[in-house]
Amino acid sequence: MSGHISVQGLHIDLGGAPVLRQDALDIAPGEFVCLLGPSGCGKSTLLGALAGHLVPTAGKLTVDGQPIAGPHPERGLVFQQHTLFPWKSVLANVAFGLKMKGVPRAERERQAQELLALVGLEGFERRYPRELSGGMQQRVEIARVLINHPRVLLMDEPFGALDALTRVRMQQLLLDVWARVRTTVVFVTHDIDEALFLADRVLVMGPRPGRVIEDLRPGFARPRPADLVTDPRFVALKRHCLELLHPHTEAAERPRFTPLGAPVAATLRFAI
Repeated sequence: MSGHISVQGLHIDLGGAPVLRQDALDIAPGEFVCLLGPSGCGKSTLLGALAGHLVPTAGKLTVDGQPIAGPHPERGLVFQQHTLFPWKSVLANVAFGLKMKGVPRAERERQAQELLALVGLEGFERRYPRELSGGMQQRVEIARVLINHPRVLLMDEPFGALDALTRVRMQQLLLDVWARVRTTVVFVTHDIDEALFLADRVLVMGPRPGRVIEDLRPGFARPRPADLVTDPRFVALKRHCLELLHPHTEAAERPRFTPLGAPVAATLRFAI
């Protein structure tokens, strides 16, 4: 399986100021990793470097041993706001990457239709982006990236602009799609629930210059039900993440982190 990401001695400065400092990081092929942290901590900067849009000040970034030297379809990127062509149909938007590769029309439309079915948009092929809801637009965006068969899928708060109910549905859809395609996913979010629900690993980042301050492995079985967020183990992990992100919390209010498999404390004074 491809999609192994390696980071070594990464330094990124913007405008002469240090933004990111990460000594070492490895993400295994097929892993679903969430970068969790407050605004401005360097999450999107790291994602931009992995996408090839930012050149590191120092250090090395590789995918499957090959240095990242610029953007490439094998590293697909999904933003918070969709980047669909408004004048193209849903089918044409999804098939666009294959058109640029010279794939014959019949074949690229066949693959596009398969992906639209995968993301639950069968029957919407001839619609235009303006005729779709925000959640549906993001589904098209995901399908458009996946048609290039990326080794790595990079997602920058893709559900941040959606309402709460649609966001939950999109999270479940993403997990269903990922279970089938098994590409490596690096997903940026500042939402603790989202990170813990989606990820194999949650990389918690500290303030600028950003770096990973803790590597959490939630360990919840897949597939994950929507009511996982009420599980005592989930709540304990959420409280632990809150403490990592807000270390100024008074000692008497600090939550205690209970590893999976151990009994959760009967009383936790920190209210969420």
